[in-house]
Amino acid sequence: MKFMLLLLAAYFLGAVPFGLLIAGAHGIDLRKVGSGNIGATNLARALGKKWAYFCFVLDFAKGLLPILAAVFFLGDIQGAAALWARLAVGCAAVVGHIFPVYLRFKGGKGVATSFGVAIGLWPYYTLCAGVVLLIWIIVILIWRYVSLASLVASVAFPVVLVLSITLIPGWKMAQLWPLLIVAIFIPVLVFIRHRENISRLLAGTENKVFQKRN
Repeated sequence: MKFMLLLLAAYFLGAVPFGLLIAGAHGIDLRKVGSGNIGATNLARALGKKWAYFCFVLDFAKGLLPILAAVFFLGDIQGAAALWARLAVGCAAVVGHIFPVYLRFKGGKGVATSFGVAIGLWPYYTLCAGVVLLIWIIVILIWRYVSLASLVASVAFPVVLVLSITLIPGWKMAQLWPLLIVAIFIPVLVFIRHRENISRLLAGTENKVFQKRN
């Protein structure tokens, strides 16, 4: 029963469209600005970096808090079952963000919330997330596309996880394979939600960051 309640709570928390709410509080419909996405990147176009950072923290928390709640409330579950339970709660939060019931299942891209999930799953995802964050920053600094950095980071995450399981003593694929399943599943969702961004990247029309507007 606790597990099912946590799944539902994670989904409905993940489904809260903070970017849309912040923009709405300023009299702006974020779906009619820029790319139309309800995440932090598009919020930066509408309200500036300060509110975008605030939105990112909130979206990040939507992934982190359910994981921490699962660790606290499901402490009686041990072994592989505990790993699956935490992964399921994290996935519920990401799915809620991408397919929110409040917005007829048309939500954000899932990157910030996925990052929150990764940071919360210590030590396996947390360590990998640190490496992937560095990759994300490098891509941003070189090419200045948030979408490209997010896509590259999504691909890099399962690769870094496999390398970590292979190289770190005590980490065994026979025990940790559920982590790899989810590490592939979430990037697939991220790619699906970035279809339009991919098209714009290929066409050379995607918006850059750190670029002065005319």
